[in-house]
Amino acid sequence: MNAPEPPVQPLTSTPPPEPLAEPLTSTPPPEPLAERLTSTLLPEPFGGRRRTGGRRSPTLVIGCLLAGAIVAVAVVSLFWLPFPPDDTSGGRLAPPGPPHLLGTDKLGRDLLTQLMIGARIALTAGIGSVALGGVLGVAAGLPAGFATRWLDDTIAALLDILIAFPTLLLAMLLVAAREASLGSAVLAIGLAMSAIVARLTRVLVKRVLAQDFITASRTSGTSWPRVVAEHVLPNIWPTLLVNLALQLGLAVLAEASLSYLGLGAPPPNASWGRMLQEAQSTVLTAPLGAVAPGLLLIMLVVGVNLVADGLRDVADPTRRRSR
Repeated sequence: MNAPEPPVQPLTSTPPPEPLAEPLTSTPPPEPLAERLTSTLLPEPFGGRRRTGGRRSPTLVIGCLLAGAIVAVAVVSLFWLPFPPDDTSGGRLAPPGPPHLLGTDKLGRDLLTQLMIGARIALTAGIGSVALGGVLGVAAGLPAGFATRWLDDTIAALLDILIAFPTLLLAMLLVAAREASLGSAVLAIGLAMSAIVARLTRVLVKRVLAQDFITASRTSGTSWPRVVAEHVLPNIWPTLLVNLALQLGLAVLAEASLSYLGLGAPPPNASWGRMLQEAQSTVLTAPLGAVAPGLLLIMLVVGVNLVADGLRDVADPTRRRSR
């Protein structure tokens, strides 16, 4: 008889691995730059919450308050002035008091009226110069970003020459060719500013064109005009916006400097720079004529620079967190 076979041991399978206690969570993608700017600058909708959930930049708020006060004064001057700009019936260097709340200048003109007109001229010159410089700079910088090596070097050299050209000298040449006016000052400042904007645009365009999504877009058959409209411009406008905000403060200072030298808006237009020039001979006897336009000029430039700094914080969240 054969010996009984030993019982077969059942096969034991390896137990399945235990599931992870917590699923791996991927880091959420950063919010697009355009949405960060829009959600910070636009007011919060009624009854709703802001999408970013973050606080407003205090620098941006303070800058908007300072610059907004000057803008409000300029807007009011379009519809109402205490006295006509050429009214000299107030008496020479009258002290502050009714009916001249801030007194009069050495020609008998109401000082508050002159300050309100000066706010309007400063904003007109600043915004006009920035608009002209931005349009010309972007129009010149975009083709430069697509240029070949030798053409790109030539354009860069020309831009450096234009940037090194003094703004005051350019204004003097324009005034000699035309006349001393606000338009000549805006044209000179805008032309000088366009070279700076063009160089920045050229650098930004080249940086965007080196990205992989541009190569993928071109591989899929997208035309260059569509690439510029859909990819290049949306990625460079936040940086350009911050730079133009900084240039606005410089344009206001440049217009005041030109008016101080007699190259700005002619009388009876009261520019803050011209008011400073006229008040320097009476600064000891009537200091308000020199202090008031100087303070308003500082207030506007500081406010614009704070707005630009706040926009930079919004555009670069890492910079905001590092503070």
